[in-house]
Order: sequence, then C-alpha cells, then structure tokens
Amino acid sequence: MEKTILAISGKSGLYVMVSRGRSTIIVETLDEQKKRFAVGLHDKITSLNDVSMYTDGDDTPLLTVFNNIKTMQDGKPVDLDPKKASKEQLEDFMAKALPDYDRDRVYQNDIRKLITWYNILVTNGITDFDLPEEQSEEAQEEA
Repeated sequence: MEKTILAISGKSGLYVMVSRGRSTIIVETLDEQKKRFAVGLHDKITSLNDVSMYTDGDDTPLLTVFNNIKTMQDGKPVDLDPKKASKEQLEDFMAKALPDYDRDRVYQNDIRKLITWYNILVTNGITDFDLPEEQSEEAQEEA
C-alpha cells in the first residue's frame, strides 16, 4: 500500500496522511468529500500497516487479510452489510477470509470493522494491499 492509510480512534472511516507537523498530522478523509483536518498527539492514530488479526499461530497482517478478501470478492466490495449481518454470517465470512483466525479473540465488531475498512478502500480505488518492503523482508527472515 503506497499511501499511509490511518485509522483514528473515536472517528469512523479511514484517512490518508497528507502532511506531518511537529505535533500534528494533517489527514484527509477517504470519501468523496476529501475533507482535511489536523489530528493532534492526544488522538490515537494507527496505520493500517501496523494492524494484524489474531490467529491460532502467529498474527496475520491486516493487509494480508485484505488480499484474501480481494481474492474472494474478485476485487469488488463485500456485499455483506456489516451492520445488519448476523453473528453466523460474520463468522462464516471471516472463516473464508482467514480460516485460522482466533475465534476467541476476534470479536464481531472487529469483523464488522474489517469489512467496512475493506469496502472503503476498494470503493476509493485502493486495491494494492501488498506489505511494505520492511515487513516483507522480516517475514522472509523468520521463515
């Protein structure tokens, strides 16, 4: 993923980092409005490159899960509505996307957020979910 995509605690949606200041980051919404605003140090900001999903073995990077979903959906958004989906539908979807996910530590809200984030990215034309070079090299060294 070339752009730095961020999730900000307490704010829905995903954001692209536009610029970085001394104590703030300028972000832009990933929607048709493209609204920009500053985010301070007091906000919890997470890069999607740093997020992973719990599995029965080693945790799997979120971008790998996105790649799995992209393959399942042929690069299209997920048609399952995460807000209205039942627990069984969410678990079935997750079992297809990441068969060895940890069913005790991955909650329904996590799966809902995963689907929502994937749909936001695909809808906005971001479909390159390759791991950054440094993470790819670390994974190869561990293998």
